[in-house]
Amino acid sequence: MGKALADAFPLAREVFGRVDAALSQKLSKIMFEGPEAELTLTANAQPALMASSMAALEVLEKESGLHVRKDAAFVAGHSLGEYSALCAAGSLTLEDTAKLLHLRGDAMQKAVPPGEGAMAAILGLDFGIVTRIATQAASDLYLTGAICQAANDNGGGQVVISGTKEAVARAVELAKLAGAKRAVPLSVSAPFHCALMHPAALAMEAALKHVAIRPPKPHLVANVTASELDDPEAIRSGLVEQVTGTVRWRESVIYMRAQGVTRFVEVGTGKVLAGLIRRIAEGTVVQSVGTPEDVMTFSTAANH
Repeated sequence: MGKALADAFPLAREVFGRVDAALSQKLSKIMFEGPEAELTLTANAQPALMASSMAALEVLEKESGLHVRKDAAFVAGHSLGEYSALCAAGSLTLEDTAKLLHLRGDAMQKAVPPGEGAMAAILGLDFGIVTRIATQAASDLYLTGAICQAANDNGGGQVVISGTKEAVARAVELAKLAGAKRAVPLSVSAPFHCALMHPAALAMEAALKHVAIRPPKPHLVANVTASELDDPEAIRSGLVEQVTGTVRWRESVIYMRAQGVTRFVEVGTGKVLAGLIRRIAEGTVVQSVGTPEDVMTFSTAANH
C-alpha cells in the first residue's frame, strides 16, 4: 500500500515518514512490505489508509497546481476517511490525524470481544426498509443486548448493517424475505458504526478533547449530518457520534450535488467511493487518484 507513490515521489515519502514519526512506529514498512495480517489490524489499517490518501493528495497538489483549500467546494470522507478529509482541509495536522486513527482503530478492535459482533451488506433495498429490518431483527431475538443497526448508507441500493452476531444473521434472513438482491455477511474485525462501539466512542471523546481542531477550508460534509459542519466543537462532537452512528454517505453526496458540485475526485487507495458516487450522482464527473499514473493523468488534464 502506497509503495508506488513513495518510490515515484519524494513528497510522498515525506508524508509516510511524518506518519511513522508521529506513531513512533515504522508503519510505512508494514504498508510496503507486510505482513498483510499486521497491516489489516484495524489500529494499523486506519492510519495507513489515511497516510496513503494524504501522500497522494500532497503529490497531486504539487503536480497539478490545484489545491483543496482554495479550489475545492467541499471535502468528505467515508468513516475513517472523514479524518483524512479534515486533514486535507487543514482542520487536523497530519500527525494528530495519524495518532487519532491509530487510537480509533485500537479502541474499535477492543470494544467488542471476537465473535460477538457482525456486519452484513444488504443490496437492492432502500435505506428505510433496511433500517426497519434491522430494528425488527434485534427485537425478534428477545436476547439481552441484541443490537442491529444500519451502519453505512452507501447509496446505489447498498446498505451495511452492524450489531450482535445473532441479530445481524436474523436481519440477513429478513432482508432476503423482503426481496433483497443479495444479503451478504462481511468479513470484518469488529461491528463498526453501531451501539456496540460505545466504549470506542468514549475513548475518542477523551482523545479529541486534547486535539486542536480548526475550521475546515473548504467546508466538511460530515458523516453524521450529511451537510456542512464547520464549527470545531461541532466537528469534535461529530467525530465521537460517528463511531456509533450511521455513515450517511448517500445523503452526503446528494447534498454536495444539490449545492452545484459536478465533479468529484476520490484521492487515495482504491476506487470504491468513486463507484458509489457514480450511482448516486449520475451525470457528474468522477475520478480516482491513487497511483503515480493517476496523478500524472489528472495533472496533465489540469494543466491543459
